Amino acid sequence: MRVEDLKVYRKLFKLTQEIYQLTITFPKHEMYELGSQLRRSSNSAPANLAEGFGNPHTNIYTECINRAQGEIRETKHHLRIAFMRKYLIRKKLDYLIDENEECSKMLFGLSKSLKAKKRK
Repeated sequence: MRVEDLKVYRKLFKLTQEIYQLTITFPKHEMYELGSQLRRSSNSAPANLAEGFGNPHTNIYTECINRAQGEIRETKHHLRIAFMRKYLIRKKLDYLIDENEECSKMLFGLSKSLKAKKRK
């Protein structure tokens, strides 16, 4: 099995691409500020998952999942700031927040299953 086989990884990877496309529409002065922060945090979520994937030490894999969760929370914060500054419309904000929330729930389930597997 590869990390690319995980539905949550594919979903996070797709969100990274969508957020990149969004940020290139931001005003020029935001390309290296909010745009950069959004691109980095959205990319870090699947990157952290990939980093921990397949690690024989469950604690390390779980820690990478926890870091991915933190990056999702950071991404949602930056998206709300972008909305407040009128860089995206409510419909796009809601969609991106909902997709990130779904990924967060999927990661929670993955983490829970890893912990249960470790206890056996």
